[in-house]
Parts: sequence; structure tokens; C-alpha cells
Amino acid sequence: MLKTTPFTDIHIALGARMAEFAGYNMPIEYNGINNEHLCVRQGVGVFDVSHMGEIWVKGEKALDLLQHITSNDVSKLEAGKAQYTCFPNGKGGIVDDLIVYMYSTTKYLLVVNASNIEKDWNWVNEHNTYGVNLENASDRMAQLAVQGPKATEMLQKLTDIDLSSIPYYSFREWSFAGVRPVIISNTGYTGAGGFELYFAPEHGKQIWDALFEVGKEYGLQPIGLGARDSLRLEKWYCLYGHDIDDTTSPIEAGLGWITKFVDGKDFIDRDYLLKQKTEGVKRKLVHFELQERGIPRNGYELCDAEGNKIGHVTSGIMLPGTKTGIGMGYVKTEFSKKETIIYVKIREKLIPAKIV
Repeated sequence: MLKTTPFTDIHIALGARMAEFAGYNMPIEYNGINNEHLCVRQGVGVFDVSHMGEIWVKGEKALDLLQHITSNDVSKLEAGKAQYTCFPNGKGGIVDDLIVYMYSTTKYLLVVNASNIEKDWNWVNEHNTYGVNLENASDRMAQLAVQGPKATEMLQKLTDIDLSSIPYYSFREWSFAGVRPVIISNTGYTGAGGFELYFAPEHGKQIWDALFEVGKEYGLQPIGLGARDSLRLEKWYCLYGHDIDDTTSPIEAGLGWITKFVDGKDFIDRDYLLKQKTEGVKRKLVHFELQERGIPRNGYELCDAEGNKIGHVTSGIMLPGTKTGIGMGYVKTEFSKKETIIYVKIREKLIPAKIV
């Protein structure tokens, strides 16, 4: 039996193409990935992301635990701020990437990937030698992501908090559409602007209906996971299980900016990752654009001009709007410099692509 969200019946009633994702019955698309992609880029769309996981970390030693199990410097957070980070896995890879929300030095919320909820929960518990109180609240929290250049103006009609006062990677608990508390978070996965709303599942329909009532004048559309993937890829955001996983290090993945080697932060894999950062890595995650028509799909070989394999594609699409093939993949470091021409092997043909 697939899990459901508070909005599953609504998706089905709207005619969404449904499929299994991370054990949930989720909407992949409603009226076409291209249309939904452009709706978010140009207007506003709403994603059901209630399948994401939420873990509370509370107690006097909460910061100590998080400093040990995450790569970023949690001590830099202030109340109401959020931080992108990852769990190093003790073998040079990544357990998961996540966002840490800070309420206080004794209270944090971790938002993790849907496919890794149980894995992450077990990982955090395994390393909780600090007596910290942990709570897996994933089944008791729903989430909608409202994204696009018109999102803030539309959402402002449903709350009396000034949304412009919530900077990027910040959040507030407030009332929204008559529901309180709602976590209103300015952390997107599309690069199009907007907010995420976290609330108790029983308020799902009330908030959904309110959004689509005020959203009429803005052309609000429901958006599926297909366009969520194309939007994040256009912005070059990593997707766990594709661009990062248990075999890829944050240094290889270009996530050195969330890997902080500061005094007093003795985190998992610190020495190994510091060595990679100092001495360099043999492969790097790159972003590329095809110079001819084609779609670079996950697993396709990346080659040099002679056809020798130098890496592989981790994510790729035909970009809506421009119809350009774009992708991400790991290549030998000597091929990772911007403007370098590499080749994607598509049906035994080498298609040139430029590192961008």
C-alpha cells in the first residue's frame, strides 16, 4: 500500500498522472511538465511536498549533536534562520542532504528527503550519545511549496505577517489562511522565489482551498514532481539519489561551501574531507549544456573527444522553453573546467556538451 498525503484525493480528482515516489502516491504532472515548469518560472505554482521528512532535535546538547553529524557550521545559525547542510556517512559519502531550522540553541527542526526518512532517523539516533530528545514528526506535518515570481504577492493575501521581512533561508511560525501555527519558510528548491508552508495534516484542505481561491487572479496551478525536478535541475540544485549519494563526497559534489572546517567542530569525516579539499579530488560534479539536440539521461556515459569514458550523467533533461539539453554529471577533474567540451554518449553517438 502506497502512503498518501492530505492532498492525494485532490490530485486524483484534478486528473494528475500519479506514480510511486519514496513510498507515496504522488502527482508527477497535471497538464504537462513543460507547461508546469514555465508556470512556476513566470507566475506561481504549488507543490505538494508533504512526503518530506521532519525530525525535531531538542535538548541542552542539541547543538553539539548537530555539529557532530552535519557538515555545515550550525553554530552560525540564529533563531528564525535555516541552513542547507548534509550528513557525512563516515565513509566519505553522504547519508542525505537536509535543511536545519533553528528555533533556539536547544530546539532545531531537520527537514530531510522523503526517500531517506527512516535512514536519517536511524543515523541521527545512532550518533545521539548526547542525551538529546529526538522526535520523528514526519507523519504529523504536511507541506506545500508555493513557488514563482508571483508567489509572495499572492501569499501575502492570506497572512498578516510581512513576508518581505522573512529573508532567504529564514522562517517564522505564524497564522496563515486562518490556521496557526504554520511554519512559513523562505527556502525554495526551484530558484523562482516563494515560500514553503508546514502545518498539521488536518488543516491541509483549508489551506489548499484558500490558496486556490486567492490564486485565481494569479493563474495559480498545481505542479507535479516532474516539473519540480526540471526546475531544480535548471537551477543546478542537487537531487539525492542522483547527483549525491552514499558514494559521493560533498567536496566532489561542489558542496565545499556547506563543509566547514572551523575550530571546535569535530564532525564525521572531517579529516577525510579536509584532505580532499586540500589535495584535490579525482572527479567533480559538473553542469553542462548540449551543443546539439538531445537529452542526456541518468547513467549515460560522458566521454572525451576520442570516445574514452571520463564519467557519467547523474541528471538530465530537455529544458522547457529553450529546448536545450542540460545535465549534471561526474567527470575526471581535468575535464571539469568551465567552457570545456565533453561528449555525451547517446545511442552510440557522441553529442558535444559544454561545461557551464
